Amino acid sequence: MAAFQRFWFNMAIQWYPGHMTSARKKAAETMASVDVVIEVLDARLPEASTNPLVRELRLHRQRPCLKVLNKADLADPLATKAWIEFYNRQEGVKAMAISSKSQGEVARIPGLCQRLAPHRNDNTKQLRMMIMGIPNVGKSTLMNALVKRKIAKVGDEPAVTKSQQIHQINVRQSIVDTPGLMWPKIEHDSDGLMLAASHAIGRNAVIDEEVAVFLAKLLLARYPALLTARYGFPVDGIDAVAVVEGVARRRALLMRGGQPDFEKASIAFLQDYRDGKLGRISLETPESRLTMLSTVLESVKPE
Repeated sequence: MAAFQRFWFNMAIQWYPGHMTSARKKAAETMASVDVVIEVLDARLPEASTNPLVRELRLHRQRPCLKVLNKADLADPLATKAWIEFYNRQEGVKAMAISSKSQGEVARIPGLCQRLAPHRNDNTKQLRMMIMGIPNVGKSTLMNALVKRKIAKVGDEPAVTKSQQIHQINVRQSIVDTPGLMWPKIEHDSDGLMLAASHAIGRNAVIDEEVAVFLAKLLLARYPALLTARYGFPVDGIDAVAVVEGVARRRALLMRGGQPDFEKASIAFLQDYRDGKLGRISLETPESRLTMLSTVLESVKPE
């Protein structure tokens, strides 16, 4: 076994392509003329996929927010329910869980935005919405469903949309589509790893093997039965590296001499998670988030 396979890289993941600086500036300008911000999150990791810049901009402009937990069909429904309750307790925020592939679920969004901006509930002025979110949370698919035509390029790579566009939903409602926005510094390492596992960060900024080991460790703790159901080997008493090695053997991803090809197995394992083939999984819950933040605070306390 190669030595690196048992080594925890602990690489801080950061990814902030150059076009995002101008996109952030343009978003700040546009927010002054909109009524409601629609923030699209990944339902499997809602807080890790919440851009603090979006929160900062909308609070500065005092704009209400509809948090859309997209890809809910891939997330653990109990965790999603807890997140909806968590966000609905916040002032000026309404939350909903959807799959952007479901036209019926998407159709509820304008009505919920209307309730957040009751001053626009007449025939005098349009309800102006603005959709925001990090890369690859399904924002483009959602936009296409909202306007009922293909206006946004969809792809399984982060940062497909590069510029703002405004579209009419109907005569009374318009929506501004914005590029996927990251923030300059990801504060918590676990957030970076969750974002990388969910393909919100470009592959040039991550080490697939490290991300796969992180994901395997999390699934061993929370969803061990799903690992066995997918790959057919027992997981009792094994560690995260052994999970990825097991995937390599089950998929015949072997190097010369029969050793597991850890890189190829890591990529295959991550793709299974991203495609929902492992089952409905949430990488964080409100409770696990609170525990993580408490641990971080405790670690930085002075002696």
